[in-house]
Amino acid sequence: MALQDTLQALADPTRRKILNMLKNGQLNAGEICEQFDVSTAAISRHLSVLKNADLIRDRREGKFIIYELNASVLEEIMMWISDLKD
Repeated sequence: MALQDTLQALADPTRRKILNMLKNGQLNAGEICEQFDVSTAAISRHLSVLKNADLIRDRREGKFIIYELNASVLEEIMMWISDLKD
């Protein structure tokens, strides 16, 4: 994971909303898509960007893909930002 990829992923408001949804627990792709007025393909792309930035993890359960927040990457970013002010 490159810091640049992570910050780029966080720059988009839709992706930030997805992360906020996932902070409350795991969701499948359909549950995430229901919260947006954009195509399923667009949400799939947002999920892919978040996954490539290692901000979320996914796993398959039957016909569903379940997404969850990867809090460790967010903690690393917060520590990096905190170090900047010292």
